[in-house]
Formats: sequence, C-alpha cells, structure tokens
Amino acid sequence: MRPPAVEDLLRVLAPQVLGALVRRYGHFDTAEDAVQEALLAAATRWPVDGLPESPRGWLVTVAARRLTDLLRSEQARRRREDDAGRAVPTGRWLAPAADHPDPGDDSLVLLFLCCHPALPPAAQIALTLRAVGGLTTGEVARAFLVPESTMARRITRAKQRVRDSGLPFVLPDAAAREARLDAVRQVLYLVFNEGYTSTAGAHLRRVDLSTEAIRLTRMLHRLLPADPEVTGLLALMLLTDARGPARVGPAGELVPMAEQDRRRWRADQIAEGVALVSAVLPRGDVGPYQLQAAIAEETEWAQIVALYEVLMRIADNPVVALNHAVAVAMARGTGAGLRLLDALAADQRIGDDPRWYAARAHLLERAGDPVGAREAYEQAARRSMNLPRQRYLYGRAARLPHRPPTGAAPTGPGGG
Repeated sequence: MRPPAVEDLLRVLAPQVLGALVRRYGHFDTAEDAVQEALLAAATRWPVDGLPESPRGWLVTVAARRLTDLLRSEQARRRREDDAGRAVPTGRWLAPAADHPDPGDDSLVLLFLCCHPALPPAAQIALTLRAVGGLTTGEVARAFLVPESTMARRITRAKQRVRDSGLPFVLPDAAAREARLDAVRQVLYLVFNEGYTSTAGAHLRRVDLSTEAIRLTRMLHRLLPADPEVTGLLALMLLTDARGPARVGPAGELVPMAEQDRRRWRADQIAEGVALVSAVLPRGDVGPYQLQAAIAEETEWAQIVALYEVLMRIADNPVVALNHAVAVAMARGTGAGLRLLDALAADQRIGDDPRWYAARAHLLERAGDPVGAREAYEQAARRSMNLPRQRYLYGRAARLPHRPPTGAAPTGPGGG
C-alpha cells in the first residue's frame, strides 16, 4: 500500500503536471494518459527509493518522455506536431515550457478547459473529475450512478472532443468563463462530496479530495469574487468540512452529528463560512449553493425545512428531497417525514440508494418500529460500499430486535 503522504502528494501534483504538459505540447487526451503512467511509476518507486528532490519535476520529466513515445507511435499525430513546430518559431511559444521553473498552478485553466462548451454537461463534469479531481473512472461512475464501462467510454469521447477543438491552453475570457461556470461549480461540489463522504473504500473520508476542492474553490472565488454562487459554494464547503474532525472516531468509525464533540469542530472555518453566507444572501440573487450553505449554518429545524423547500423549487435533486423529508420529520413529526420519504421510493435516482434506506431506518427507529428500522439499516448496509459507514449501519441494526417484544402493541410509522 502506498504511504498516505505519497498518495496525497501525487493527487496535488497530478493537475499541475497535466497542465504543464498540455500547455507545452497540447494533445490533452494523450497527455492525460502519459501523466497517469507517470503517477503509477511514482506510486511504485517513491515509497521504495524515497521522494526525489523535485517531485513535480520528476513527474513532468517522466510524463513528457512517455508523451513523446505515445506521439511518435501515431504517425498522423506526429505530422501535426511537425507542422505546428514549423509554423511557430521556437522563440515565439505562447506558453512557457513544461519544465519552466515557476509555471504557476494551471488547475483553474484545466477546470475551464475540461468544461468545454462542445461537451454535454455530464461529460464536462466527468472529465474534470477525472483529470483535475484525480478520481478514478470507477469513482466518477459511482458519482453519476452509471456502470464503470459506460463512464470510461464517456471520458474517452470527451478527451477526444477537447483534443479536436484546438482550443489554446489559457484561461478563457469572461464570456467563455460564464458559459462554463455552472459545470465548474458542480464538479468542485462533487469532488468535495466524494472527499467528505467517500462512496467506497476503507475510509469514511478522503481529506485530500475535500481539501483540494476547497483550495480550487478559493482560487475560483479570487477570480470571481462577485459571483454569489461561487461564494455560496465556498461557504458550504467550509461549514461542512468544519465538522470533519468530530465526524470520525478514534478507530475511523462514523460518529453521527448528534453524538459529535462540537469542541472539535473548526471554529475558524465556521466563522469564515458564516461571514461569506451573511455577505452574499442579502444580495437577493439566491441559488442552490447559497441555500445549502444557509442550511449548513442553521440550527432551527423549522427554518431548515423552509430553506429546503425553497431549494427544491429551483433544483430537481432527489438527495435534497430526501434531506427535506428528514428535516420535516424533525420539525413536524416522524410520520410526516416518513410519508415524504416513502413517496421517494419510486424515484430510481434515490429509491435504491443506501442513503434512502438509512434515512428510513432512522425515522422508523424514532417512530417506535425497531423491527422495521433494523431491516432498513441492514438494507442500507448491504448497499453501502464504504466500509466505515457499512459497519456503522450494521452496528445500529444489531442494537435493535428481530421481532417485537412479546405482548408489545404494534406501533406504526405515524408517531412522533
């Protein structure tokens, strides 16, 4: 297994190395393949040989050599390289060389390049998650709820369309940025969510992903400080991530919010997130990320329900509807929440999701139906691919009886 320090470093360096190659050589799709091979070589060699003096330079060198090999193996592509080289004198390159000593961070350029207007929105987001976010194809597939083979084909087609577009590797102008901004915000949101609650694996969180998403969103906010949804997205990430240390127990187990030690919450992030929300909401142009940030800072269930209802009017998102149902249960009674939750069972986007079963189990337990709750917890656990969450759900189920106590009156889900 790779040491966590190496894995974290590779994830941070991956978009920088890819940006360096694309900026210098073009050929986005082939460059991405070359970078992946360089990352694999580093993951194998660095834990044995130790970190090189310049990890980024090492990756750029290895990836550039591999890219050269790949280009030479394709005659047509080699001819295009030769033609481009003759057309532009060496002293007039529009960007520094890939191994320039201070190339800067190309992450935002990569973000906007991947969100190319010729791509459908789903392909924009998938490609960005893969190239910039560093997610595997399987992780991207789970985020979109599609088979991995389907996602692999989608990403390959997206890379080919970006390659064929001939767009320069530069930050787009204001009009082009605006056209791609929805996709950029959404991909940052998805990268953060995958880091905060991993869909699969042995760890509840992937701090490297959530940290990188916050870093990139800060960069985007510096670029577009007046955009209310970018501000809302940054606030949402900060307020959510602030609870991260208290959400994981000593053995890596999930700690539900009601049982968390709030002294472990990051007060500085909460203060920053609240300040961002407070500054942006009065402007009046309220979008889904601002609303979710407002929900994250709110503590009154009635107000949370009201915010979710506004959010549901502008965003057709089954997870939002699920969270609304839980909030209704807290504010108006468990029966009301369960009725809303059961109505979502027919929605194929969420009806077989472990989150739906976990929410139903929680509400059934509150309603006094321990047998139904146990079954729902077990269903949620069987569907979860994240091991700490799976253990937590099975643990909740194990505390509940298989059948009602002898002589107990049946309790339906309408109580509470």
